[in-house]
Order: sequence, then C-alpha cells, then structure tokens
Amino acid sequence: MTNTKELAEDTCQLVYQCRLSLSTRTINHLADLLRRHLKAIRSRWRILPPGKIAVIVLAILRHDQRLADMAGGNDVSESTVRRWRDELIGLLAVQAPRLDRALRKIAKQGGEVVLIDGTLIRTQRRTESADRRNYSGKHRSHGLHFLTLTDERGRLIWISAARPGRTHDNTATRHDHILTHLGTAGLGALADLGFRGLDNNILAPVIVTGYAASRTHKLTPGQKEANRVLAVGRAPVEHGFAHLKN
Repeated sequence: MTNTKELAEDTCQLVYQCRLSLSTRTINHLADLLRRHLKAIRSRWRILPPGKIAVIVLAILRHDQRLADMAGGNDVSESTVRRWRDELIGLLAVQAPRLDRALRKIAKQGGEVVLIDGTLIRTQRRTESADRRNYSGKHRSHGLHFLTLTDERGRLIWISAARPGRTHDNTATRHDHILTHLGTAGLGALADLGFRGLDNNILAPVIVTGYAASRTHKLTPGQKEANRVLAVGRAPVEHGFAHLKN
C-alpha cells in the first residue's frame, strides 16, 4: 500500500465558516505580541498578517480545532500552523506573572489573604495511552489541572503550569511551594476541604480550610458557622475560574 495525498474520486474538499466569539482587545493583544516578536527577530514576512495568525491560533486554543483543518482552510501547511501555535503560546507564557511577584504585589496593596483552588480544564479524549493520566476520577472526564490564586474579589493573580488531570490539589500546591511563598509574603490563603492536611500548623495556619465531618465526628454549631463564613469568603474564587475558562 502506498501513501498518497491525492483525494479519492468520491471525495471533495469542503471549507465551512464558523463563528468565534472573541473580543477585539484579545485579538489585538495577541497580534501586537507577534508584531513585536517579528520586529525583535527581524522577520519581515509571514505568509499571513499577524492579525489573521492570531485568530487562527485563538481558534485552535479555544475550540481545539484540528491543525490540518485550520491549515487547509487558510491555504497553509499543517506544520506552519503548528509553528504559529507554539510560537504564540511561548509569547503568552512570557507574559504570565511570577508567583512571588504576584504575592508581593498583593501584600504591598494592603491585602492579607488570597483565595486558592484547583480546577480542571476539560479537553477531548485522545487515543494515545499516555492520555490516561489526564483522566480525572473526581470529574469523570479528561482534562488538565491548574492551580490558581485570586485576590479577595476573585480577580486572577496567578495560575500554575498545566498538569495531568488526575493531579491532586495538594500535590500541585506542594510542587509549586505555595506554602513557602505565602509565608515569605506574609499572606494567608482560604481554601476548600480538598487542601486539608497541607498546613500542619494548627495554631496559626497559613492555609485555612475549615472543618470536615465524619461518621464518628459530627460538626458542632460553631464549626458549621465557621465553615459557612469560610465558604462566603472564598466564593469569589469561582469568578476567577469563570474568567479563566471563558
């Protein structure tokens, strides 16, 4: 059997249109990053303008469009689209704030606590066996795990690198040395019960997680009230997740 790129007699190329909801600010930001990068490396020519390249890459990142489909619809090669994607992801990664700087900024602004939580960004299931680690038993779906920090109003201030979906919140927190960075900045953190056992300082914990009930131990009215107050305090972190996923 020989490989060929020729289409069979009963097939045809189909180009279709789809709508991608993006703000002008997002497109311009990514296009400007690419323009500055091209100027820095003295690259005068690309087969498509930076604005068009930004839209293609955003479509891939937003809807997980196949590289071959995006390439065929724009009359470029699949390797070119892959190179654009990797190039712009690298430019965006450079813009991400460092954890220690983000915490110091909150402390200088008079903040006392941050909100910490983990989330799963769902992805399509791949056929490779290596994708098994991306399956989250908690959410019963494939995806990537991210650890995020927000301020008290839910504004996103830091996000971790992507990890396999099966990663536990405590594992990610220990890997990023969150407890050490919080102590250095003089800040505390509010978290859910998934972070229990991370901070063993009972008298003055850096990460406050609330109380957990068990079959043999029922929560007292005071502990229930403490959990309610904590839940209200950390509720804005969901706004940060909504902004991240949108």
